[in-house]
Amino acid sequence: MSSPITHALLLTAGLGTRLRPLTVVRAKPAMPVAGEPLVARIIRWLVSHGVTNLVLNLHHRPETITRIVGDGGQYGARVRYSWESPDVLGSAGGPRLAAPIVGASPFLIVNGDTLTDVDLGALAAAHQAGGALVTMALVVNTEPERYGGVRLDDAGAVLGFVPRGPAATGSFHYIGVQVADAEAFAAVTPGETASSVGGVYDRLIGERPGSIRGWVCDARFWDIGTVADYWRTSQAFAGREHLPHGAPAADAGARIDPTASIGTSILWDGVSIGPHAWLDGCIVTDGVAVPAGAHYRDVILTAGPAGQLVVTPRPSA
Repeated sequence: MSSPITHALLLTAGLGTRLRPLTVVRAKPAMPVAGEPLVARIIRWLVSHGVTNLVLNLHHRPETITRIVGDGGQYGARVRYSWESPDVLGSAGGPRLAAPIVGASPFLIVNGDTLTDVDLGALAAAHQAGGALVTMALVVNTEPERYGGVRLDDAGAVLGFVPRGPAATGSFHYIGVQVADAEAFAAVTPGETASSVGGVYDRLIGERPGSIRGWVCDARFWDIGTVADYWRTSQAFAGREHLPHGAPAADAGARIDPTASIGTSILWDGVSIGPHAWLDGCIVTDGVAVPAGAHYRDVILTAGPAGQLVVTPRPSA
């Protein structure tokens, strides 16, 4: 369903610390998923729902995002940027700074590290009907040991947030898409660092019960919070899109010797694989040259400051 809300803020400023060393090379939203940067996938999905006026907030490795997205014209979108410097401003401080650039209320807020197929039109309708300041897209939390949760009352109002673990059993999981009125962030000073969950939203729940609501749906989502998440999501989308195992995830300028052997791996841009090299279960990042005869399994390969090859074990969980 197309969305009557046509403006969105993509949260793309985060440091991605749990994804290091990958996020030393690129900002998390710029990382390729089955051959296409994550941010490009999110923008295409938004545009397909009629959401074409976009703002991206930027902080960490911003050039890796802007060179992919540009002004958004190639996606049928209008893209502008909200720059956060010297500090990243957080999940409430970022929207507060960006709200005047977004220039509409309500607007969508979409995490830059999650893929989902949530029905944006239905979410927008739920927000309008509920009369809240914020409406969060939720699913049943089936992995409470992995994800913190959202507690709702019987009418759908958010009662509070719980950490992962036993407290999250029976809760709902926020899947990275919400509708917000600009008023929700009005108490935050522009340029101030502030969180939504654990900060602004908790205060609003206490001061204005019912101002934060949840909309429970059956949407799918794919998380890219950790290296293991990134690996699983990339493999899932390669399977969904019928890409061969071992196909480069982003093969611009890749040079692969015909005698090299590549098992299930992810190759970024400008990669060079030498004669008789062998890779399996590897993530090879931008500009890496794998020497002739090298054998690597379940590692991340990055290029060091002087171009030297840096090898890091790939976490599996």
